[in-house]
Amino acid sequence: MARRAAFEMGGASIAAGTRQTVDLPVSVLSDHTPVSMSVHVIHGKSDGPTVFVSAGIHGDEVIGVEIVRRLLRAPNLKSLRGTLIVIPIVNAFGFINHSRYLPDRRDLNRMFPGTASGSLASRLAHLFLNEVVARCDLGIDLHSAAIHRTNFPQVRISPKNPYLSELAEVFGAPITLESPLRDGSLRGAAQDIGKTVLLYEAGEGLRFDEMSVRAGVAGILRVLRHVKMLPAKGIAKPKAPAQYCTSSKWSRAPAGGLLRTFKADGEVVAKGEVMGVVADPFGEKEEEILAPFNGIIIGRAVLPVVNEGDAVFHLARVKSMADAEDAVEDLNDQLSDDPLFDEDEII
Repeated sequence: MARRAAFEMGGASIAAGTRQTVDLPVSVLSDHTPVSMSVHVIHGKSDGPTVFVSAGIHGDEVIGVEIVRRLLRAPNLKSLRGTLIVIPIVNAFGFINHSRYLPDRRDLNRMFPGTASGSLASRLAHLFLNEVVARCDLGIDLHSAAIHRTNFPQVRISPKNPYLSELAEVFGAPITLESPLRDGSLRGAAQDIGKTVLLYEAGEGLRFDEMSVRAGVAGILRVLRHVKMLPAKGIAKPKAPAQYCTSSKWSRAPAGGLLRTFKADGEVVAKGEVMGVVADPFGEKEEEILAPFNGIIIGRAVLPVVNEGDAVFHLARVKSMADAEDAVEDLNDQLSDDPLFDEDEII
């Protein structure tokens, strides 16, 4: 039987059955320090799909970096078929500076497809899209909320895409949210070249959240099993189907002042239920924030100081209150019981 051909990237040749980190040059800083995008390639012995997992498109979203770190240590990858391309930190500039943005103040996830001769952000987008995304059959992009906000674990997919709906169900996050494509986004550029990208959102910028990390690792392994890159052994299926939400809405602060939240991310609320209160510093006036419909809180502000109009609670509409509560409870049970996440394996 002929040996599988090596995988070529950035001048490196990764033989079948091996793994290697490849540095793709991006730019040179003002002090002549070179900056690269580090890509870890695991090239399986047997044929199979090529999949990428990326994190750190926004430099302050560190949860994805931790998910990738744990994924790369998973023993399941020893049996990998096909090729897995993992990019722990796409935006190294932002990561070093604890910033969402690049040094030119651009949001990388609004710069795709980019150009080879454009701005720094445009060049990085072009490199990532052409050297990684275009060579893959599927991608999983990891994100968290921006700084001072947090997201409940959720998968976001393009509307009217049955294959993405299937993958989201396999991933097993408690929430699947239809989210329209935005101009300049990775998902939009990938779709334009015929590639499928699943987006996972969880946690807070510059913070770790253990449940969000565990849900991310477990979801990625389930997807890799589903596309026949990994054997089923040791990868548990979701205990309950995700809540499929077709719409969501941000509730905003009705006044400026101090915010007291009565509901946490992941809580199910009924229409008209009080989610929080904003009070002025003198204690003379309070304004309630009411749920506009039956839903589950998939994101919220974490700072207690708000200005009038600030986004405070992100509510996804649910069809069944009982089903939504069951999905959240099952996620907590599964992540605490899963033998994949032994404490000795994740430190």
